[in-house]
Amino acid sequence: MKNNLKLKIAPSILSADFGKLNEEISQIAAVSDILHIDVMDGHFVPNISFGAPVMKCIKTFVPLDVHLMIDIPSKYVDDFVKAGADRIIFHAESKDKPSSVIDKIILLGAKPAIAIKPMTPVSAITEFLPMLDMVLVMTVEPGFGGQAFMPEMIEKIKKLRALGFDKDIGVDGGINAETAKICRDAGANLLVAGNYVFGAKDRVKAVESLR
Repeated sequence: MKNNLKLKIAPSILSADFGKLNEEISQIAAVSDILHIDVMDGHFVPNISFGAPVMKCIKTFVPLDVHLMIDIPSKYVDDFVKAGADRIIFHAESKDKPSSVIDKIILLGAKPAIAIKPMTPVSAITEFLPMLDMVLVMTVEPGFGGQAFMPEMIEKIKKLRALGFDKDIGVDGGINAETAKICRDAGANLLVAGNYVFGAKDRVKAVESLR
């Protein structure tokens, strides 16, 4: 199902060179709609990435989506909003009560979004949809690199649109020019891409190919 929302490309800086992060970001900023910041705590997912102090060092005009792959997101929402987050994405599978995390994000002046892992059905978040600015559909299991795109997750995108959700639907995991089209055709309008962008020789061309 097509939608009238603007298509947004969100490169994930997890695949960038952290030693020259702002330089890496500046290379793709002009063609990016959002920067995707993956935060991992080593508990919710088996990897650790970085915290708010590193994010605070990012200098860019591009809006920041912060994806909290952590057990207790409510503990860290304040830190990441202060560090510059425009939108906070937390997981439906976290230990916090979703409604309380959403309320806290809004209270702090950011936009709330929920991510759902491959095994989590849309029905788990239906009651929260009116409160959300975005739903992020994971098309790989979060925390593990190099996984193949799960095409069966496309049905979640279609279901969200069928339910009348008219805000951003993002897709995260295994995104390239081919899978991007599949997601767009299903109704997604935000594409998160890490290795596909930062691993490309021509990063600007890689971003544009997703459109």
